[in-house]
Amino acid sequence: MGDVNQLLRKIPKVDELLKMFDSSFSKDLLKYLINDLLEEKRGSIKRGENTELDIQSISTELKDRYLNFIKGSLFRVINCTGIAIHTNFGRSPIDEDVFDDAKELVCGYSNLEYDLEKGERGERYLHCSNYINYLTGAEDSIVVNNNAAAVFLILNTFAKECEVIVSRGELIEIGGSFRLPEVMMESGAILREVGTTNKTRPIDYINGINEKSSLIMKSHKSNYKIVGFTEDVSLEEIASISKKYGLVSYYDAGSGAIEDFFKGDCFESSIKNNFKSGVDLISFSGDKLLGGPQCGIIAGRKDLIGKLKKNQILRMLRVDKLTISILQGTLRKYILNKKDKPIDRIFEADSDKLKKKSKRIANILKNELADLEIGITELKGFTGGGACPMLEIESYGIFINLKESDLQRVARKLRNFTTPIICRIEKDRLLFDVSTVFEKDINILIEGIKWSIEKD
Repeated sequence: MGDVNQLLRKIPKVDELLKMFDSSFSKDLLKYLINDLLEEKRGSIKRGENTELDIQSISTELKDRYLNFIKGSLFRVINCTGIAIHTNFGRSPIDEDVFDDAKELVCGYSNLEYDLEKGERGERYLHCSNYINYLTGAEDSIVVNNNAAAVFLILNTFAKECEVIVSRGELIEIGGSFRLPEVMMESGAILREVGTTNKTRPIDYINGINEKSSLIMKSHKSNYKIVGFTEDVSLEEIASISKKYGLVSYYDAGSGAIEDFFKGDCFESSIKNNFKSGVDLISFSGDKLLGGPQCGIIAGRKDLIGKLKKNQILRMLRVDKLTISILQGTLRKYILNKKDKPIDRIFEADSDKLKKKSKRIANILKNELADLEIGITELKGFTGGGACPMLEIESYGIFINLKESDLQRVARKLRNFTTPIICRIEKDRLLFDVSTVFEKDINILIEGIKWSIEKD
């Protein structure tokens, strides 16, 4: 205990550390960081761990923390995983032209909630709803901050203290532990499971209807697929049953697709085609297949959208001017048939061009890192973002063979590069899928790989 107290007394005082920094450093921020740092030092000493206690070492560590704090923790990264809509990397990249247009709107004042013709308060949803209605065939629509919020709002509005009928095969769980049964419980709705995991028939829904029933919900299997001895109920059948028994029919389309999406064996039907089933409401994400900002889009019958607008919870879930501006610009691209969004370019990339791109990068690296085995290889990418969970996309990339002891070290250095680079590790190789690497990032990628290979 005596040794511990002796070590604790060696920790520099706050005032002593503050004197190590000139006036270009914020004293208030330094104090904030010093308190955390010194508390960590005390904890290390009490746990019997070795820790630097001289004032010079601590001030150097403090300076690093200060600069990192000012720099922030959110960075642009180079995605070499081949996962196009990567949930951890911000999902779909925003189109630069759309973002530039949005900048003009949000860096000043706008008519976000102002009717220019009437000269009075207006509605923020109108800036996107006309576009959504046109593209989907819906009577009306609103936008909330993500599709999970859309699910919650719909259930709370139409099924609070009432039963929602859902197939057991569609009780989904997606990233971040979003579980449909739990969300349903929090919304005040009561879950009524029907069918089995692999087989649900129309009669299961019919038999599940009682005096407490309010809504029939169908969920997109965004991150899994049930195959083999299976049976499913179509949207048309669910819409028909709901109409016959006076219930609301709702389809959570997950990623959603404004246009039919074809890739390999994958087919995602467009929201417009889904509405042809007669379903009352559909919700989907804005930042996945759509290629826009994070938001949840709810479209459907005008009277039902009107009820959603009257729910006080909507106030807590509404989107801001930046989201509306970017979503409006993204939807405009669809209306003008300008299929040049970043996510479109990734999905429509030609295999031969990806191979040439890989060769170009590999040849430069071979000249710079002659002692390593570097080459190109065929790879399998993925759509990601809850779309076509079983689909593998043919792609190309670069491999670098390394000793097993070097793999994690180099991968860690890549993540700590000025522009972090995220790759894949398979066996004794680092893999860099070029399908998700933008042309503007190629030189940065090359420099980052060269830097990461160097010994510490």
